Formats: sequence, structure tokens, C-alpha cells
Amino acid sequence: MGFLSKFKSFLHLLLAWAAFWRYGRPARKLIVIGVTGTKGKSTTCRLIASVLEAGGYKVGLLSTVEFQIGEKRWLNNKKMTMLGRGQIQKMLRDMVRAGCQYAVVETSSEGILQHRQYGLNYDVAVFTNLGTEHSERHGGLENLKRDKGKLFKALQSPRKSLGRRIVPKVSVVNADDPQAPLYAAYLADRHWAYSLKNSPLAGSECVLGSISQTTDTGTIFMANGEEYQLNIVGDFNVTNALAAIAVGYSQGVAQEKMRQGLLLVGTVPGRMEFIEAGQNFKAVVDYAHEPMSYTALFNTLRALVAREQGKVIAVIGSDGGGRDIGKRGAMGEIAGRLADYVIVSDVNCFDDDPKEIAEMLAAGARREGKKDGEDLFVIIDRREGIRQALSLAHVGDIVAVTAKGTEQWIAVGQGEKIPWDDRRVVREEIQSFLRR
Repeated sequence: MGFLSKFKSFLHLLLAWAAFWRYGRPARKLIVIGVTGTKGKSTTCRLIASVLEAGGYKVGLLSTVEFQIGEKRWLNNKKMTMLGRGQIQKMLRDMVRAGCQYAVVETSSEGILQHRQYGLNYDVAVFTNLGTEHSERHGGLENLKRDKGKLFKALQSPRKSLGRRIVPKVSVVNADDPQAPLYAAYLADRHWAYSLKNSPLAGSECVLGSISQTTDTGTIFMANGEEYQLNIVGDFNVTNALAAIAVGYSQGVAQEKMRQGLLLVGTVPGRMEFIEAGQNFKAVVDYAHEPMSYTALFNTLRALVAREQGKVIAVIGSDGGGRDIGKRGAMGEIAGRLADYVIVSDVNCFDDDPKEIAEMLAAGARREGKKDGEDLFVIIDRREGIRQALSLAHVGDIVAVTAKGTEQWIAVGQGEKIPWDDRRVVREEIQSFLRR
């Protein structure tokens, strides 16, 4: 790390320290749950929050998708998973003032690099999975593993005393991920693990799940012999639900309350969110933006269209700004292999050439046999790309618009932001087709 990088890191730490004290060290008055991983973090946060609310607790939430303080919920329009410049501490203070007992905080590797987790005094650390996304930013995969481990290392902070209760430190890890033993090895008072592959983890209390039935609208699954229903689609969301159940067990939430909490989560905005505007095919908006999430998303969509012998039509793209350049070809290959049509468009090019970014993705799709002008289209303008995807759809097909989810901007050029929401644009373009 060079001098400039060290100075920036110190400055971030100084700002986080100052905010911690300015806003009254609010994490000392909350049970703080941190969720880290490559994919599924936002959905896991929402499911955890709903389980705790069903258990009778007042909850605050900070995630890529949304913010919540008690009964108030609103979309995250900051284009940041973890807020900077003291905003996290301010939000935690507001949670305390609103009477929240829990704060669920999506904890990103970028946020950890910039010390935004300072002063959060985590009580529960949750690990979902680990892919290679952001490994370049951390200087390699081993550094990424280490930096994510800082969330679990934070469990060594002093235990809190809240309402005459000493709050135990708890780790929760996905036993199906190869890195589970690494994070389960960190010190904690209680260790929990969860698995959809019947993979108990030595030394941990386990939530073992299995899928009983899947439909176009959700899943019925078992967890430790109890039946649950989830009203969101995808096997990967069952894994997220198992994480929430493990957290619920660790916090003493009754099983029936957890069942009710999971049932209440209908759609997590921008995560496998189906858009209904009167069309005779399905359209879904999803935040998937790296190889692991692409594989999970498109495998799920292939299973859905198989029932009606439909096609998957994918709108894909990747951020600029020098972010994870190496993943672009792999993303194109996955879409080229698992989708029937691939449309490559801009996501957030920042100062990079959007055509260069798109070509990296398109090259991956071509390696899987996609042909330009037939089942592969490079359309930089995102609205035009979405329009092209919708024009290809028929009964039984699914159009998947990926990579942005609920992001409220397209970032281009020197700090320029164009107001945007994939969900709104998809709805507008469907309605435009229906009026013709």
C-alpha cells in the first residue's frame, strides 16, 4: 500500500471515529447484526429484519436496497451499500431515538476497506458466500477473505449489557460455502451454521434445510424438520432464508414467529422483482452483477421457462470505473450459455468507454456460440437495450434485466448522474408496446 493509499485509509478511519463520538456511540445501545458476502446480502438482511419484527422487536436496517428505522422504510438512493462520512452513525442514532432494539447492517468489503464499520460493535456476524467480485480492489482473493473476516473479528469487542441482559456474540456462516470453516473459526460465544446441502459444520449449531416444492411465486422448504413458505423465487433465496432462521434461533425468536416473518416478505425491491404491466410474458429486474449471482439467477430462470418451453432473454452489463474488469468475460459467458438471447447495455460507465466494457461482455457470450444480430445485441443505450429485449419476448418467455436493481442513477462521465430505475423503465416500455 503506497503513501497516498495509507493516507486515504487513515482519513476514512478518522472520519468514522469522529462520527462514532459525535453521534453518541449509538451501537452500544443496539444489537447490531452485520451481513457480509458476495451475493444475497440485501435479501438476507430483509429476511432477518422481518423475522425479528415478527418476534416482537423494533428493527433498523441499512442495505444496498433500502433503509428502515422502525415503521419507516425507504429506498437507498445513495448508490452505496455502506454510507460514508458519518451517515451510518447518524442512522444508528436515529434508530436508538426511534426505540429500535436491533440494527441489521449490510457490510460490504468496500465499506470495510474504508473503515465504515468502525464503532458498529457487531453482536452477530453473518457470512453468506464468497466469490471473486472486488478481489482486484483488495489486491487479490486472499486479501478479500481477510478483509471480510474483519466483521467476525469485530465480535471480540466487549459484550453489551442491554436491559439487564448480557448480549452474547454470535457467528452465523453458510456451511455450503468452501470458506465456511475460515469464518466459523473466529471467536464467538455461539456458533451457528446453515446449509441447503445437509452439510453440518463441526462445532456449530446447525439449521439444515431442504426444498419441498417450488412454484412461479415461491418455495416451500423444510428447516430442522419444520415447514416454511417463502414468497420469493429461487433456491438461493431459500439459502438466504436459512440464514435468517439461524439468526432468529440465536436471538430466541419462536419458530412460529419466524415462519410468519418469512411469509411477510413478498418482494425485495430489485431482487428477483417481477414486473407486471399487462404483458403476456414475464419480466424480472435483478441486481445480479457478478458471475456467482449470474449463475444462480439464470439457472433459476431456466427452470421457470422450462415448464412452458419458453426462452430467457437477458439484458446484461457491468460497471466501469475500473471495477472488477476481470469478471466481464465470465459474465458474458454465463449469460451466453444460460440465456437464449443476450443484450449488452451500459450500467454505469463512469469515465470508461461504455463500448469497451460492452465488448468484453459480448466477447464472452460469443465464446458460448452467440452471434451478433441473431441472439446477441450490443446496444449501449440502456432504454433501447431493454426495448430490444422486450420486443423479442413471447408467451412463456422471461426477460431478465440485470445489474442495477433499484439503483436510482446511471453514472456517466465526470460525476454526471442520470435519474434511472430499471423497474420503472421496464414498466414504461411494456406499456408502450401494449399501446401499439
